[in-house]
Amino acid sequence: MVGPPGAGKSMLAQRLPSILPPMDAREMLDISMIASLGGELKDGQLTRRRPFRAPHHSASMPALVGGGLRAKPGEMALAHHGVLFLDELPEFQPRVLEALRQPMESGEAVVARANYHITYPARFQLITAMNPCKCGMAGEPGHTCRQGPRCAADYQQRISGPLLDRMDLQIELSAVRATDLILPSPKEKSADVAIRVAKARTIQLQRFAEMGRPNLRVNAQADGDVLEAITVLDAAGMTLIRDAADAMNLSARGYHRVLRVARTIADLDGSANISRLHLAEALSYRQKPAGLRQAA
Repeated sequence: MVGPPGAGKSMLAQRLPSILPPMDAREMLDISMIASLGGELKDGQLTRRRPFRAPHHSASMPALVGGGLRAKPGEMALAHHGVLFLDELPEFQPRVLEALRQPMESGEAVVARANYHITYPARFQLITAMNPCKCGMAGEPGHTCRQGPRCAADYQQRISGPLLDRMDLQIELSAVRATDLILPSPKEKSADVAIRVAKARTIQLQRFAEMGRPNLRVNAQADGDVLEAITVLDAAGMTLIRDAADAMNLSARGYHRVLRVARTIADLDGSANISRLHLAEALSYRQKPAGLRQAA
């Protein structure tokens, strides 16, 4: 999420666990075991809440990946089956951010030291937030940065291309005005969204079970032949994805991630097939927000 201070980025991230489906017994056991190793299990009871981890941008590599004298799990493992939120993303140390790349693909955090080698499960929802520039107001109407476009460019370059390529959704948030606060509340509550998410997860579980792949639970885990089987496109969709891949210069990873997002959007819509609209929405999330386009 890219937007000026006060746009609601942190608030949206904190609300995400409320729309995730309830945990099953295996997930509760996994999370509780990791929390116990990390010394964060209260009164020896199984936790029933999905983790929400939000480390400060001064966090070190061992704090994020894991390590120390007893090789404790880091924030990535502690966020297993939950949400890992990194606010002020460009303020993190570059080497710490690059450590996210392998776990985002494999779902595992590897702690390798001279006297031990430990692998922790780390399949989390990564949510990040950043201002469009150092001063935070680049692109806002009526605001002129004293350093000009250079301010946004230098700030954006702190995030590597390979890391951004692993971000499925890149959205821009505008500043919230005082008059926006008096508008009526949205008709769709978090509880309503949670119901749609739970239905979509059930659809995915049933689909993978029918394919003989009960080890897969969500579309994000689908790869290779399985991904091809669940993301069959019609002629209009093939034309759209082909043209978009050339125009947006999609990498192979980006192409597959667009297909997964489109499949998930269709599941949320209750559709068995991926339509052109589902694919177009998924592609729109791969476009850099205006603030980052200006910086680039």
